[in-house]
Amino acid sequence: MTVIKNTGADSTQTSWESIDWNKAKSEVMKLQVRISKATTQKRWGKVKSLQWILTHSFYAKCMAVKRVTTNQGKSTPGVDGIILKDSKAKIAMVCALRRRGYKPQPLRRIYIPKSSGNKKRPLSIPTMHDRSQQALHTLALTPVAETTADYNSYGFREKRGTADAMQRIYMITVLKRSGQWILEGDIKGCFDNISHGWLLKNVAMDHLMLSKWLEAGYVEKGGLFPTSMGTPQGSIISPCLANMALDGMETALDQAFGGLQNLSQRKVTEARRLVSKNGVKFCRYADDFIITGTSKELLENEVKPVIRRFLEERGLQLSEEKTKVTHTLEGFDFLGQNVKRYVLKRGSSKLLTKPSAKNYKTFMSNVRKVIKRMATAKQEELIRRLNPMILGWANYHRHIVAKRMYAKLDHDIWLSLWRWAARRHPNKGKRWISAKYFRTLKGDSRHFNCAVRNEHGEVETFVLASASTVKIVRHTLIAMKANPFDPEWEAYFEGRATYKMQHNKDGRQKLKALWNKQNGICPYCNEPLPKSSFQGVVYYIRSRTKGGDASFRNLKMLHRECHTEIHQMKCGKVPARVRNTQA
Repeated sequence: MTVIKNTGADSTQTSWESIDWNKAKSEVMKLQVRISKATTQKRWGKVKSLQWILTHSFYAKCMAVKRVTTNQGKSTPGVDGIILKDSKAKIAMVCALRRRGYKPQPLRRIYIPKSSGNKKRPLSIPTMHDRSQQALHTLALTPVAETTADYNSYGFREKRGTADAMQRIYMITVLKRSGQWILEGDIKGCFDNISHGWLLKNVAMDHLMLSKWLEAGYVEKGGLFPTSMGTPQGSIISPCLANMALDGMETALDQAFGGLQNLSQRKVTEARRLVSKNGVKFCRYADDFIITGTSKELLENEVKPVIRRFLEERGLQLSEEKTKVTHTLEGFDFLGQNVKRYVLKRGSSKLLTKPSAKNYKTFMSNVRKVIKRMATAKQEELIRRLNPMILGWANYHRHIVAKRMYAKLDHDIWLSLWRWAARRHPNKGKRWISAKYFRTLKGDSRHFNCAVRNEHGEVETFVLASASTVKIVRHTLIAMKANPFDPEWEAYFEGRATYKMQHNKDGRQKLKALWNKQNGICPYCNEPLPKSSFQGVVYYIRSRTKGGDASFRNLKMLHRECHTEIHQMKCGKVPARVRNTQA
């Protein structure tokens, strides 16, 4: 039985500044965990009841409004021209989020350039009210989407990202005995063509609200146009809906060609035999996917028809022009990186993932545009503009073979900056330009730097970031079944958070401060923690699935064994140490 109780403050809560965001996050997360559990048990009636409670919760409404007023589109209005600037407008929006009498307004249609060529992509912008409603219902839908998602889907999902997708591709192609033929799938207008009927029939959410959003229409050049298919790009809930529409592709492939996850419940030996024979493995990031196979004919004549049938049920189809089959010896691009098998001496080969040439060219083009636009800017301003760009690109590629490309990037940027400095001083010589803009640091005169005064009036050297200083750190693929809304995975996610902190400068400082706060003692067993590299594991005092955050006051550092033991007891299991004592 689902018990309905108060999950937020009452209507007397009128001040945006007085909202307890930790409590808001905690209350919302508790309901999301319950929705995930009910989804696992396939208790769809309970899922619906819990979603109703969440979407009528004051704290969930506050979280929804906070999301739309802090993201990148916070200053972009819909057709009504309204944006939420102050606290009064925000709390008024919270009070306005009601289901009864709700009618969404049409979306404002604009066009943005695609990365390839001169074509443009339609972008539909809802009003702030509609965005807030969608963000609210996304909170209720996300636990369902995470629990029912394909194991090897990585786009627009909690705790997953591009690094996981690329590591998955590497793992399924690195061995020679794996399928070396690659089907690069491209869905034709995925967001624009998803069947409304399929979404309303298969997506576990409030169908009245969903149908209103799908049929809202859009305004373009003063005209109102209906929407009979698709979910608009630009809506907060669209990525979640598109993911749910494409979930099941992995199961369809498993049923036809077998899979190591054995989703079709075959005999284990039969499943392994089919995988060995066909080599069909899958990886998807949003609406882009790749499928491996042992031969080109298998992918063209058998795999493609399975994918076509799957997509047709959802009103989608493959783009025949962009969907192609390639071999790893030719290489292929995915998410801005290139995967290719290189032939070495004596017939051996090695699979490497590198930044793609197209991605590098696009990034350098953007850097040169910035340098050109800031032709008369101060050197300090130019460095401040370029540093986040350089470090952002380098950090994106830090999990792959990128050192040579980092060096090339630093060299090309240096040449562009030298031309920038030379144009500013056409009557000055090279030595003068070098002394002014490329002052010697630690015996190296190639650093683009300048002297600036900090807030205390002290002179400091402000240096352009170097991609070559970013360390290459191999990414660990997330466990396929890991669910951030399942308490049984809490220990796993804490371990991943610790690993991330150990390989991040700010994270290492946090671990050091935590170690010092505890005087190097594990609070569970009162034994010393290893000091070298801070090898302990971070433990959330208030668990993440109960709304706990990664703030310093909510963390403890434990031995790995102690961490495992605590979580075993939380799950009602007898720890190994106790079992050994009883034996």
